[in-house]
Amino acid sequence: MGSPLRAGTQFWLLLVGSLLAWQRTVGADDIPPDPAPRWWKGNLHTHSFWSDGDDFPEMIAEWYRTHGYHFLALSDHNVLAEGLRWLSLAEVEKRAGPQAMHKYLERFGPHWVELRTNAEGVPEVRLKPLSEYRALVEERGRFLMIPSEEISARAEGLPVHLNATNIEQVIMPLAGATVRETIEANVRAVEDQARRRGREILVHLNHPNFGFAITAEDLAAVLCERFFEVYNGHKSVAQLGDGQHAAVEYLWDVANTLRVAQFAAPPLFGLATDDSHDYHEGKGDNRPGRGWVMVRARHLTPESLIRAMRQGDFYASTGVTLQAVRYDREQGVLEIEIDPAGNQQYHTQFIGTLVGFDPDSRPVVDASGQPVRATRRYSADVGRVLAEVEGLHATYQLTGNELYVRAVVTASQPHPDPSHEGQKQQAWTQPVGWERHVSAE
Repeated sequence: MGSPLRAGTQFWLLLVGSLLAWQRTVGADDIPPDPAPRWWKGNLHTHSFWSDGDDFPEMIAEWYRTHGYHFLALSDHNVLAEGLRWLSLAEVEKRAGPQAMHKYLERFGPHWVELRTNAEGVPEVRLKPLSEYRALVEERGRFLMIPSEEISARAEGLPVHLNATNIEQVIMPLAGATVRETIEANVRAVEDQARRRGREILVHLNHPNFGFAITAEDLAAVLCERFFEVYNGHKSVAQLGDGQHAAVEYLWDVANTLRVAQFAAPPLFGLATDDSHDYHEGKGDNRPGRGWVMVRARHLTPESLIRAMRQGDFYASTGVTLQAVRYDREQGVLEIEIDPAGNQQYHTQFIGTLVGFDPDSRPVVDASGQPVRATRRYSADVGRVLAEVEGLHATYQLTGNELYVRAVVTASQPHPDPSHEGQKQQAWTQPVGWERHVSAE
């Protein structure tokens, strides 16, 4: 029988040798066993030929993959990219011109692109489902596709659209008697699928000013909805409002003020998205690359990303990159560090509503004095600027008198591909400091 010392030494030598061998086989691209949280860039609202976009899903995924994104959800209207689907070449050319097929063939080749002439003699191309093309575009730890749908409903003659990210089955839109009932019905339908299928699914409300369908009071009242688009890159969504309707960012402040003060409920978190439909020069101006989310998570998986977003560990951006967003709940300090780009200058505003704000509001009326369906007009106490900071580092010390505080960082340079006049590059952090005012988190 060998000595215990020698046996122990042999064990440790074997263990060390195994670890060294493991280190030699693990490359830089492998997933570490305990990764630190990091920022992942993604877009959760985009369209393809599966509904009203003008390019093939593989081509769209390739654009995002090669432009620094880590995840993408193709969210076509009331459909999932699955099953057998053919599109006529005439329809392809009508939407995108002859360039779409040329670029598709050039990138993926004739062995991938499937063409046929149907029984009526019409030339067609097959749209590939996500299950087929994801292997061509995904990269472990670098780029991820997430199945998604834009649930497109109507209520009171108005469009009510929500995106469901990481769904397993298509969710047909539900209609309610009112806009609020319709939002809630569709959120509940998403939640029901999440429970039944055991999946993490994120549902968010799209472009509230599209058709001026959603008021801030609607956003406040539907408490089961926790996410909405504070920025949408489509040019038809009235991001800045008009003479009778408020800008989307102001809707956020009114809704969060009402949620926290009136309903003792958590606030909305804000996303930025592209809502892109157009991918070819000269064929429309709702292009990709205008707005995205940056999510701080350990893993590039749908579950890890969605769980981080539920915690508010993300920000929305149209061009400004933040190195860090830190909120010390115990000390009541919100701190932001900005990643500089070129000769940009940065201006940070801390925005919120204080306890004891003036609650008076009045309806919006037209020239004849008739009420208009619009967010009511509130006092300047709602969504006021609490502090302003210049430079790459901005800190706000909460006093405890705030219902919530959020930050918006604006760069000095304009957006390279603006969706509205005068647009500059920005980043929006999520509201903090509301926890002490709500009944349950």
